[in-house]
Amino acid sequence: MSIAVFDIGGSAVKYGLWENETLQHTNQFPTPTTFEALQSQLKVVIDAYEETITGVAISAPGAVNVPERRIDGISAVPYIHERPIFDELEAYLGLPVAIENDANCAGICEIESGAGQGVNHAVFVVIGTGVGGAIFINGKLYKGAHLFGGEFGLMQNHNGNTLSYNGTAVNTAARFSEQIGETITGKELFERKDAGDTQATNALNEMYQNIAEALYNIQVSIDPEMVIIGGGISARPEVTEEVKARLLALLTASGVPSVMPKVRACEYQNNANLIGAAFNFHHLHS
Repeated sequence: MSIAVFDIGGSAVKYGLWENETLQHTNQFPTPTTFEALQSQLKVVIDAYEETITGVAISAPGAVNVPERRIDGISAVPYIHERPIFDELEAYLGLPVAIENDANCAGICEIESGAGQGVNHAVFVVIGTGVGGAIFINGKLYKGAHLFGGEFGLMQNHNGNTLSYNGTAVNTAARFSEQIGETITGKELFERKDAGDTQATNALNEMYQNIAEALYNIQVSIDPEMVIIGGGISARPEVTEEVKARLLALLTASGVPSVMPKVRACEYQNNANLIGAAFNFHHLHS
């Protein structure tokens, strides 16, 4: 079975061919400004493959409502929401289509082929520009009553701000930039810490503490075996270790260190959404 896989983002649509359990021919095109243009571009990609394509797997932003065959909520690609997108794409492309939320796709990839293999209860926390994630109970994706399961970025820290505001390198660097009167990126913030900059170290320590505080609340409410940290920040090994140490300290202070989960960095980075979308397609259409 050869399926075309797509990951719709705010600035680009990544794509590839999933065949023989392998992702191949990956590339991307700028995100079209209309739904009609998106449909057309998807078809151009599919028609260019020499292989016979038997289905289309899509990773998309928003609350994907599979039973109602639409995408609820909001995102940086507004035209994909609140329309019968499953039916429209299947009619236009002439192929079965499976769509799932992008963070859920990345989580499915990690659970089935990455850091979470063999784990029954896990949470996947994606830390990028904002924070998202996915919840897995008994090895199955849990989306919640309103499809909001895993929206960890909306959790609030003790200062009243959300985890998306408090817990990303991007936003931490933005706040740090205001303090020093100079604009730096998240990557540059880490570089300053590595060079011994005390202010940068303190800013990152505060970010780690905010992430650990959110994970503490997740742990004492869902009690997963494993927390998987994803997103660009996970490529730095010290992130997982810093968060793990702070989470254990919080659980110990509450007298429950025994419920400390395993904390791992994700194994897949840029292609996790595409691979997870392919796995999701197979679950629904095999």
